[in-house]
Amino acid sequence: MLIKNAYILTMDKENIENGFILTEGGKIKKVGRMKDCPECEEAFDAGGLYVCPGFVDSHSHIGMWEDSLNAEGDDGNEDTDPVTPHLRAIDAVNPMDYAFREALSNGVTTVVTGPGSANPVSGQFIAMKTYGIRIDDMKIKEPAAMKMALGENPKGVYHAKNQSPSTRMGTAALIREALNKAKKYAQQLKKYEINPEEEDEPDYDIKMEALKEVVEGGLLVKFHAHRADDIFTALRIKNEFGLNATIEHCTDGYLIAKYLKEENVGVCVGPLLTDRSKPELANLSFKNVKALLDEGIRVSIITDHPVIPQKHLALCAALAAKEAGISKDLALLTITRYAAENAQIGHRVGSIKEGLDADILFFDRHPLDFEARLLKVMAGGKFIDFKEGITK
Repeated sequence: MLIKNAYILTMDKENIENGFILTEGGKIKKVGRMKDCPECEEAFDAGGLYVCPGFVDSHSHIGMWEDSLNAEGDDGNEDTDPVTPHLRAIDAVNPMDYAFREALSNGVTTVVTGPGSANPVSGQFIAMKTYGIRIDDMKIKEPAAMKMALGENPKGVYHAKNQSPSTRMGTAALIREALNKAKKYAQQLKKYEINPEEEDEPDYDIKMEALKEVVEGGLLVKFHAHRADDIFTALRIKNEFGLNATIEHCTDGYLIAKYLKEENVGVCVGPLLTDRSKPELANLSFKNVKALLDEGIRVSIITDHPVIPQKHLALCAALAAKEAGISKDLALLTITRYAAENAQIGHRVGSIKEGLDADILFFDRHPLDFEARLLKVMAGGKFIDFKEGITK
């Protein structure tokens, strides 16, 4: 498929005012200016439409808390044990949830979804497309990250159960204990693999197997932290164990932006289009986005679906541009390339670039204009027919 005569917001380098995109096998094969446009039997004339990559949400719970359901569709928190690294989102997400169809029809083609923040060690996220039927075919990366949570959520859940952790100290201690156990488990397993005749094989431990990928393999850790002191605790643990980590939510981020810059961590900000539903959100502000970006921090805007419906991801970015006073192109980066990079899937999605997945959106004006209309969605190199519910 050749897309021609498009205003391309590449999110990679400069915009191309009149350009083409050639796709093949679900991938972007070539991008350039119309003067270099190749011939192709199957072509779509964009006629000057704005074209950008599919939107990416780097922190969601879509499919974990299902649309219009209560306990029947609530699979987001296994709050029977505070340390559950072995939980896998791929076993909980329901791709048939109507929220996926809504997300896709509003341009969200990739989500990073997983368990909630009831547990200090919550479980494994999956990065996946919003189009498809079988999750095994929709996944981009699994596991994509390990979720860990600080602050009010685990504290509140387990205080009500009269068990640990009921304080911030307890939460951090359980995370450290789990990580230290995982390090010892990984070390013993390695010793056994090198010298099976002399060393004992450790008993299989599904929790330690999951955390081994964090302490040894560099699996991304998503630290749920709103308040400044919780953010610093996350950074402290990150540095103690040499973790590969991002800060999720980061509500107080703009109050400590220079420190976050020094730590060189990606930040997933949000949900922003919400009320201050708990004390941790006292400093909730759209200016958080600008303050962090001004420090050179890689920021992605998130919905935290279902807190904000997944379909409103672009609205959150548009409001950030308006309320925080940043350019629409910069705000668009927070739900495309920056979001993909924060989730470490930038090699697949987030930009219109050779070799990446052909997830492409077509708008009648800049995607973050409040009056912009999404006219077409290409996913995996195919145009989506929403009336029929199939791809063509």
